[in-house]
Amino acid sequence: MGNIKSQPSEFELQILGVLWDHGASTVRGVMEHLPDGKPRAYTSVLSVMQVMQKKKLLKSKRQKDGLAYVFSPTKTREQIVGPLLDGLVSRVFGGSAAMAVQQLLTQKSVESEDLDSIRKFIDQIEDERSGK
Repeated sequence: MGNIKSQPSEFELQILGVLWDHGASTVRGVMEHLPDGKPRAYTSVLSVMQVMQKKKLLKSKRQKDGLAYVFSPTKTREQIVGPLLDGLVSRVFGGSAAMAVQQLLTQKSVESEDLDSIRKFIDQIEDERSGK
């Protein structure tokens, strides 16, 4: 991920998000779940996904009926997003994870379930670090 060319574009991240959330899919399946809702031509999305294959972000296999390809990510969300977030925290927040989290929590309406989940995650990390 250190190579700037290997970092996914904004649209590539949307495609990866669809595949991570919904599983392997055809181009049409990805198009149905794109979060930005912009109308796009099938061939445009296919072209981007083929470029993603060349970048080794996606792999594909032909469906049993032989008419369409099913695409799946080659990397997990953590493998892609981790380095991107690390770079953002380093560049924008001087490496302070606390400042980054504070910014997220003050800029966005956070549901109480999300706050509970964050607290549990912090407790879990603290337990792991203290050897519990």
